[in-house]
Order: sequence, then structure tokens, then C-alpha cells
Amino acid sequence: MGLIGEKPGPARWAMHILWPAFVMAGVTEALVFALVDPMDLSWFGLSPVQLSREAIYTLSFLAFWLLISLASAVTMLLATLPAESAPGQPRRWPH
Repeated sequence: MGLIGEKPGPARWAMHILWPAFVMAGVTEALVFALVDPMDLSWFGLSPVQLSREAIYTLSFLAFWLLISLASAVTMLLATLPAESAPGQPRRWPH
């Protein structure tokens, strides 16, 4: 645990973003594949995807995790940027 008023480091920021995104990627994958059979997927309606079920599950989980992580990172960025920066100082994230 950090001290009160101490700014979290990059590892803490990463965990604030990646852990909830990991959990939600699992939930999203469960919801999607409860409705969609991975063997019925095709590339833009043309040829069927020639991957095993496990590969489709893995790649889709990683894609969901990436997209949700990006959304979480943008949220953290917008929540932590100051409205105004000091004169002569560029706006920096996440401080």
C-alpha cells in the first residue's frame, strides 16, 4: 500500500487498467460464445475460419482484453489529466 497522497507508479496504473479489463474480457467472451458457435465464424462472410475452437477462444479473449484495456486506459487518462497545466509545462499522464 502506498502512502496517502503518494502518486501511484506505472505498475499500479497498469494493474488499475489490466485487471478489471481481464475480468470483463472473460465475462464478454462467455456471453459472446454462449450465443455464437466458434465453428460457424467466417472471414467477412466469405471463407470459414480455419482455426480450432481453442485458438478462436484464445484469440477472441485477447482481442476483448485489448479493446477493454484501451477503453479503460482512455478513461484513466481523461480522469487524471488536469484541466490546466502550469505555464511552460506540457500536460503529462498520469500525473
